[in-house]
Amino acid sequence: MARVLGSFLLLVLVSSVALATDPSPLQDFCVADPYSKVLVNGFACKDPSLVQANDFYFDGLRMRGNTSNPVGSKVSTVFVHELPGLNTLGIAMARVDYDPWGLNPPHYHPRATELFTVLEGTIEVGFVTSNPENRFITKILHEGDVFVFPMKLVHFQRNLGNTNARAVSTLSSQDPGIVTIANTVFGSKPDISIDILAKAFQSSNDVIENLQSKF
Repeated sequence: MARVLGSFLLLVLVSSVALATDPSPLQDFCVADPYSKVLVNGFACKDPSLVQANDFYFDGLRMRGNTSNPVGSKVSTVFVHELPGLNTLGIAMARVDYDPWGLNPPHYHPRATELFTVLEGTIEVGFVTSNPENRFITKILHEGDVFVFPMKLVHFQRNLGNTNARAVSTLSSQDPGIVTIANTVFGSKPDISIDILAKAFQSSNDVIENLQSKF
């Protein structure tokens, strides 16, 4: 009996791990219906008889993104919100444009692993492993190079050149999510109490207040 119970528990554990990412589709496609009032994990399916080619098409990556911002980069996403045909397919992508020395600041994707490919320029990438090691793993990439950022780990990219750079990312979820560390910590609404952040970052209230004012 104990052996049977142990085998059952092992099967449950393996099954739960296998289902930890987006589930496999059970039909040819399930185009997202953003107007549906049905609440599901993701989006309800659009009536297949109403599906058109444009449901699987997106032209928003043709042009360079607007990098006129403090970090000098722009991430143009192709998630299920932009391309409804991605619904249930477990994949998404993004174009990333960089000014000279532009930065895609430290962030993570709560629901996806990221495969990053440099199309133009020289880009420094890196990620940090989880506690307690907090190991920093970094690499300088050139045109055509590929690097993988494991799911849920904080990572960044920075253009090392004096000219523009460009890259594309593919992600293992239709809706990977993006959590930018600085925006989340210093730009939350409402603000996290200054004394909490000052203690967490071992800094002064004035420094924290100044950082919050930037986000």
